[in-house]
This record gives sequence, structure tokens and C-alpha cells, in this order.
Amino acid sequence: MNQNLREDADRIISASLRAVLPDEAVRRALADFRPSGGRTLLVAAGKAAWQMAKAAVDALGQVDGGVVVTKYGHSMGEIPDVRCCEAGHPVPDENSFHATEQALELVTGLTAEDSVLFLLSGGGSALFERPLISGEELQNITKQLLASGADIVEMNTIRKRLSGVKGGRFAQACAPAQVFSVVLSDILGDPLDMIASGPACPDTSTCRQAQAVAEKYNLRLSAQARALLGKETPKELPNVVTRITGSVRELCAAAEKQCRILGYEPVLLTDRLCCEAREAGSFLASIVKTHAGSGRKLAFIAGGETVVHLTGTGLGGRNQELALSAAPGIAGIPGAAVFSVGSDGTDGPTDAAGGYVDGGTLAALKDKGLDVFGVLGENDAYHALKAVEGLVMTGPTGTNVNDVAVALLNAAGT
Repeated sequence: MNQNLREDADRIISASLRAVLPDEAVRRALADFRPSGGRTLLVAAGKAAWQMAKAAVDALGQVDGGVVVTKYGHSMGEIPDVRCCEAGHPVPDENSFHATEQALELVTGLTAEDSVLFLLSGGGSALFERPLISGEELQNITKQLLASGADIVEMNTIRKRLSGVKGGRFAQACAPAQVFSVVLSDILGDPLDMIASGPACPDTSTCRQAQAVAEKYNLRLSAQARALLGKETPKELPNVVTRITGSVRELCAAAEKQCRILGYEPVLLTDRLCCEAREAGSFLASIVKTHAGSGRKLAFIAGGETVVHLTGTGLGGRNQELALSAAPGIAGIPGAAVFSVGSDGTDGPTDAAGGYVDGGTLAALKDKGLDVFGVLGENDAYHALKAVEGLVMTGPTGTNVNDVAVALLNAAGT
């Protein structure tokens, strides 16, 4: 491993994540929050829910009750007058369902003078859920979608129609109370109705689109689930005001700034990366090869969210798979590295945030008896990267604004 490049990568990752923590972003959004004079209740859902809720309560001084539901390991302590719950992600579990019921009980029977502060971040589609079918079938459909390679918009188009809170239905449950929604975006282009499947946003997707997704991926659905795909979601929610705060653009800008501080010439390739993880890794490696003889110190940045089409039974995530896919392309190039991280600190069903490879990774894997293409075929990037110290470990970060991938090239090879 090129230790200097790895240290640069760690500095870029750390600076990027610090820049997109939700604390200040939530405080800015609350400048527009005007409670109606009755009770103020707080509901937060998503992988950044705890940190968003903590920032909101600190800013407001107190709330009259609240529920937070976040991913296991993402709750960092008690918040006054707020129940903090942890649940399953990326597949909802019984704790997801139970915590969501607590949130619905909290907002039952409100008046027009009451206010609900709804804090939403990525991951809410799994964490915040009241299934309209059996929990077991919902879990099965979620697993089918994850394995199919469906993108997040396609997944959420289906999930909205199988849920009692998604697609604007949570905001309906709060009426006539006013809902002030603060959203930390994890979807490219910030489509409000798709972020965590839009519990407090009018739905722009249609039944026909949902049915087309089910047909495209040949989803196995019960008759009840198929019937729900034909039931329309709310298209107007007059009791909701929404503020978006934070996005992948800020994550990329922070990476760009830190690269410049470290002496690299940063090039932002895109903040809307949305292809197969393996394709993205191969593409970044090809860019490195193009510029390998330039004599320059370059950093190529791509933000967004790739997908993985499962072909094996290994362990990994889209960022680890992206990084590992770049290893053959940059093999033997001095001063070349590719890394990719999820801003929430967890990549797929693992404890890693992402992966790192450099010009020596392929040889190191071969020394361990590991074939990159075989590993990728089994979707087992986690164990391969662990074997060569290529995992990026940050722990839960408290934010969630997509992923950032960076290809570094130091022509001096240091």
C-alpha cells in the first residue's frame, strides 16, 4: 500500500464528512420554523435522524414530545423529551414497524394549532415504515429490489404504495396540524417525493410507473401487493412546508477543497453518478491511465450513488465494489489510488464506509490468493479489501448525502 496516498485519502474523507454534518444545516433551516402556538412535536427518521433531532432540540430549547428512528448503532445518547429508537436498514424489521407506530401515535388527534417538526434523511424508506401488506412480504420485496439492481427512484416508487406512511401518507396522518419538514437529501437532483419515499411530500409517481417497475424486474408479489400498486398516493398536502438542507453537491465541494489543500488539481467529473459500481470503478481507473504520464498531481471526483447487481453471496457494498473494480485498471501505476465512501459511514450490510485501492492492491490480492474478478463475481469485496487493509472505516457519521468517489494521481509516485 502507498501510505502517503492512503493518508491523503483519509484526510479527504474526513474533511468531506465534516462539511456535511447536519448540525448547522438543521439550525439554518429552523430559521424559517414558525410554530402555530400549540404543541410542537418532533419526528425524525433516517440514518442522520439522531443528529438532526439533537441539533433541532438544542436550537429550539425543548419540544413537547418526539420520536427518532434511526439505523442500529446510529443513536448517540438521550435527547430530552424524545424517544430514540433503532431499527433495520436496508431491509425494514419489526423495530422499524414498532418505532413508526410510536410516531403515528404521537401525531394522532392533533389540532390546527399544533406543529410537527419532521426531520428526514436517507434510509428512511426502511426505517420509517407501516406496511400495508405483511411485514414478511415487505421484507422479501425489499430484498428483491436490492438484488435486482433497481435504482433508488424505482425502489421508492414501489415502496410508497405498500406503505401507510410513505408517499405523503404520514403528513396526512398529522393533519390538521402543520408539518415543517427538514430534509437531508440523499438522492440525485433532490426529488423531495423520493427521499426516504416522501412521507411528507405529495407523490409525483404514478400507479402505471409502479406497475412498470414491478414488470421490469419481474417482482414476485402477492395479489394484495399487486392491488396496492394500483392505488394512488396523495398528490396535494396543504399542511406541509419543506426545506431541503445538505446534498451530494456539498460533499463533492468539500472533497474538491481538501484535494486542493493537499496540492492536487481537482476535477469534478459529476455529482450525479448513477451506474453500476463496477462500471464506475473501471471508468475512474481508465481516467487515471489516461493521465498517468502527465507529470501532474490530479484528483478526479465523482459524487452520487451507484448500484450493485447481486450475482454472488459474498459481503460488501457499492463503494467497496467500486473501489475494488478499479484495482486491475490502476495496477502497477505509481502514485495512483481510487477510493469511494458512503457519507453515512456504512456501506451496504457492513461496518465499512467504503473501500480504497492503489497501484499495489492487485499484486497484494494475488499474494493472498485472491482473484479480483472472482471476488467481484461473488460480491465479496469486503473480505478481499479487508485482507489488504483496503477497507475505509469511519463508524456512523450522523449524516447521509450519497457517496463520493475520488481517483488520485500523483505523478511523482509518492
